[in-house]
Amino acid sequence: MNERIQEKLSILADAAKYDASCSSSGGKRKNENKGLGNAEGMGICHSYTEDGRCVSLLKILLTNHCIFDCAYCVSRRSNDVKRAAFTVDEVVDLTINFYRRNYIEGLFLSSGIFSSPDYTMERLVRIVKKLRTEHKFNGYIHVKTIPGASEELIAEAGLYADRLSVNIELPSELALTTLAPEKNYQEILTPMAQIRDGIIQNKEEKALFKKVPAFATAGQSTQLIVGASDDTDLQIIKLTDSLYQGYGLKRVYYSGYIPVTDDARLPQVTQPPVIREHRLYQTDWLMRFYGFQADEILDPAHPHLDLEIDPKLAWALRNRHVFPVDVNTAEYEMILRIPGVGARSAKRIVAARRFASLNMETLRQLGVVLKRAKYFLTCQGEHQPIIGELSEQQVRRQILFGGASVRSALVTQQLDLFAQAS
Repeated sequence: MNERIQEKLSILADAAKYDASCSSSGGKRKNENKGLGNAEGMGICHSYTEDGRCVSLLKILLTNHCIFDCAYCVSRRSNDVKRAAFTVDEVVDLTINFYRRNYIEGLFLSSGIFSSPDYTMERLVRIVKKLRTEHKFNGYIHVKTIPGASEELIAEAGLYADRLSVNIELPSELALTTLAPEKNYQEILTPMAQIRDGIIQNKEEKALFKKVPAFATAGQSTQLIVGASDDTDLQIIKLTDSLYQGYGLKRVYYSGYIPVTDDARLPQVTQPPVIREHRLYQTDWLMRFYGFQADEILDPAHPHLDLEIDPKLAWALRNRHVFPVDVNTAEYEMILRIPGVGARSAKRIVAARRFASLNMETLRQLGVVLKRAKYFLTCQGEHQPIIGELSEQQVRRQILFGGASVRSALVTQQLDLFAQAS
């Protein structure tokens, strides 16, 4: 690799790190006709699939030149950074050479927008088409589509990429207007709808015809930046829910805002809100796999996620009237809502109780985290009465800090009652 290519790679790989939506979940492209790579079966590292496999992807921008001036973006037009751009052949050669050295299993390709959306998107399509058709590359490919690009280019990209994504970036149109006035929600949502329709149509055609070209078989995703605007967590999860329901997204990714410019429109922070980002991912998980609705987790009275405890525990503490849950008789959906009980443990509970009544020790063996769960469940008459005796704050302290805090809380409660009586 010559020095110029190394320099480009250093610049454009570093610029790509701000995009969190780098997942290969769902890719099933097989290696046929003695081609290169395989998106199915195994991976190396860095990116995780839905079943927990690690897949290493070459993650780069085609260019960090951009005609837009989004306040939060390191590649913004007015930002004084070193610029670079790959040619189509350079990206293809890098991908093939990195694969042959066993560094990667696939490619995550994004780009700044130079000249126009169509000009940029056309080059992205040329790259993935060349990898698939000329080099028979069957590894995983994720392409970031360019808002404003033509329908024909996006449709062609879906024929060669396993996953397509369109980044919304900001959780509200007001924030987008303020921080990225050259963008608008319509230009972002239109290609999302096109990709959704293309995936649905492809599934319908496959049901009718034996040989149908694949179209974005790993679905589509997007990214939301957290903390660059004043949007609440309630606004974020409401948007997330609408994207899952209305556009059939596979994943919504959350990226804590990293200060990269000194624009006065942006909040002055010293580090990204990583805990808030983590809580949003937990909330996302609850909505996708635990049957929670967005308005159950947060509401106008509680517009922000609790940073101290996870959202499932926060919901349980606000709804203590539905607990304790009897794990020997409760429906699966209710067992899922017990803090400390995961989806796998809930399935094990439902399966195991068919043969014998469950007790606390059995639950521990089934993978239940009793440190939290024991205050919200009962089995064979065994349960912790503490949830009905203490306030929400006292139960919270018990779970976070252990028995010493609860004994102190009980003493305080008893002294308060004694003082009132006297």
